[in-house]
Parts: sequence; C-alpha cells; structure tokens
Amino acid sequence: MEVSVYNIKGEDTGRKVALNESIFGIEPNDHAIYLDVKQFMANQRQGTHKSKERSEISGSTRKIGRQKGGGGARRGDMNSPVLVGGGRVFGPKPRDYYFKLNKKVKALARKSALSYKAQNNAIMVVEDFAFEAPKTKNFVEMTKNLKVSDKKLLMVLAEANKNVYLSARNIKGANVQTISGLNTYRVLDAGTVVFTESALSAINNILA
Repeated sequence: MEVSVYNIKGEDTGRKVALNESIFGIEPNDHAIYLDVKQFMANQRQGTHKSKERSEISGSTRKIGRQKGGGGARRGDMNSPVLVGGGRVFGPKPRDYYFKLNKKVKALARKSALSYKAQNNAIMVVEDFAFEAPKTKNFVEMTKNLKVSDKKLLMVLAEANKNVYLSARNIKGANVQTISGLNTYRVLDAGTVVFTESALSAINNILA
C-alpha cells in the first residue's frame, strides 16, 4: 500500500511512500489489542483507594448488646460493619494494578492497531518539519492545511521536538508522540495518524 507525501502546507509533493505490509497490512488481532490497552489503562491507575476496616475505626469497643436473643445480627461494638459509621467489610486497599505483557504481544497489538488505521485510510505522511518557536497558531494552520483539524490527531515524530510538542499541547484532540513512545491506545484513540517521513522509516526498524 502506498500513500502520498504532503508538506505542512497541505500540498502533495508528488512523492509516494510504501507502507510496510508486515506492519500496516496484517490481519488485526483483537485479543492482543485488548490486552495491550488493558495494560495501558491499568498502568494509569494510582491504586491509592482505601477504606477503613473495623479495626481502624475510632470508637468504643464496649459490647453494646447481648450475643443472642436480640433478633438481629450480632454486633460486638460500635465499629461493627452492620452499624452506620462502622468499618467496611473487605474494602479496597492500596495496590498496584500492573501486570506483565510479553513484548511480542505488545508489538502485535501495535501492528494490529496500525493495520486498522491503514484499512480505514486514516494514515497520512508529511515531510519532516520543525517550528522555529513554539506557536499554537502554526500547528493549527498545519492541521487545517492537511484537512485533519476536525479529527482527533496523533502526530508521530522520529525524535522529540520541543517546539512541535509545545505548539500542540493546548489543542484539544491533538497529541504528539515520538516513535519510541507510540502505543496501541494512542493509535486507536486517534481519528487520523500522521507520520513524518523519518518516523515512518524508524517504525520499520522497531516493528518490522
């Protein structure tokens, strides 16, 4: 599959680049995508949730009723979970939600996500560019020229570019990633994925 190369003015340069079939043309594996997105979302969780259990509630420990014959559940003290203001039974505790995922599964998930985008004609390639200074106006103008200003945009660069990143930071729906930081969730979340030429070359070394 070949796609045209555009410049940041939205003009077709007349050149075409071939998308690697082993990355952009595979049969997508939905389960690999599910696992990778699940891991990504799990890693975003702080895991700091906590509720107090019976032993952590401040209150009298005096036995407030008979063991039997009261007609209701046993309650040994005011901290009993059966009373309002008592401790919580099996409440959440701080924990780490991280789980391991094999590198090959993660690579397959990224390839699958990129293949879906290629099938939907949601892949664009632009010439390598740089901004002299961080200006949101320049980035907005570029997205309008490329006719992607009304879509969720993922811009993929070969290397970190501070000016480009800062220019896109305040734009809703725009996200700038380096090729090394590209993940399945970001690809799926974007309406259009725009690669620079050097980023497209670099992805072949990473995933091919």
